[in-house]
Amino acid sequence: MDEVAVRVLLLMLAALAPVLSHANQASEVRVKDIARIAGVRDNPLTGYGLVFGLSGSGDSARNRATLQSVSNTLRNFGVNVDLGDVSSRNVAAVLVTAKLPAFAEPGQQLDVQVASSGDARSLVGGTLMLVPLSGPDGQVYAIAQGPISVGGYQFEAITASVQKNHPTVGWIPAGATVERGSRLGVLGDGRSLSILLNEPDFTLAQRMTQAIRSTLPDVKASAEHAGKVTVVFDAARPDLVARIAQIENIRLARERRSRVVVNERTGTIVAGGDIRIGSVSITHGDLRVEVNTRYSVSQPEGFLVRPGSDVRSIVVPESRIDVQEGGAPVVSVAEGTSVAELVSALRTIKLTTRDVIAVLQSIKVAGALDGELLIQ
Repeated sequence: MDEVAVRVLLLMLAALAPVLSHANQASEVRVKDIARIAGVRDNPLTGYGLVFGLSGSGDSARNRATLQSVSNTLRNFGVNVDLGDVSSRNVAAVLVTAKLPAFAEPGQQLDVQVASSGDARSLVGGTLMLVPLSGPDGQVYAIAQGPISVGGYQFEAITASVQKNHPTVGWIPAGATVERGSRLGVLGDGRSLSILLNEPDFTLAQRMTQAIRSTLPDVKASAEHAGKVTVVFDAARPDLVARIAQIENIRLARERRSRVVVNERTGTIVAGGDIRIGSVSITHGDLRVEVNTRYSVSQPEGFLVRPGSDVRSIVVPESRIDVQEGGAPVVSVAEGTSVAELVSALRTIKLTTRDVIAVLQSIKVAGALDGELLIQ
């Protein structure tokens, strides 16, 4: 090989190096992308409160719970009002929800979702009054209050109404303040921790164990089962924050599952490009049935009918059924055809998205789909 050819070859390899490096990294993921540390999770918070300031779109007088809540709230401010005297539609009873993240500390701000629990028509322009948010253990962890942001509206007139989205649900960005820190943290005795896979897989759990052992030789890692890897440290009091940061950034190879996801309600099909189909022959028939009904009236002869007689007009339905059956197009696909190529072939015979979903279901039953079919 002459010097010019060697230089050309080196330039080609240099140009392909970033592409090859990117391809290698594309099949690798970090531990933090596919798993989480046991005990580190969000916690749900709920509360019940009132939204004031509505312009006549709040709960009606039929909601006794709302009237009782308004009376109790006013009593806390030193105003004694009988339940029968409360009739304002400017107030709505709501349920308030939020998520308390792990390691939350007092003073941290949380986003809050507010949803009407009565017959209020809209929460636009309302303000949520002070609401304590409790966890599953009954303890108060946060307090919510503030103006509600609603991504919709509803306007009504005597004979017409206009509505966009759901005006009875709204958000309060940073509307809650944490008063009690989260009690949940890293589970373990301080010398060990557990890593939980988001999608349990025996192969992935074993690869994660081997990657941790090779990257951190001073720790012991073992896969308990397909969804859990246990890590034990040699040190009596290890720096958990530093150790967890090292484990989360360990990279390992991941084989993505072959899945085809179909949604029958929206007609959506999502499939990986590497999913293959066996050799199959697909026939789609087009049968159309049309029923037309025409009503005719049979009138009695003459114009005068004696009162009380059984003579009357009769409506007689006349139905006609037309059946049209088109040809049955046949589509044949070879071994190793991808799902994308199959969908493109089915489009050529003018199949709708829902028909394509039915064909994929039949192919899965026939055992010709090399992957998992998920129906939503």
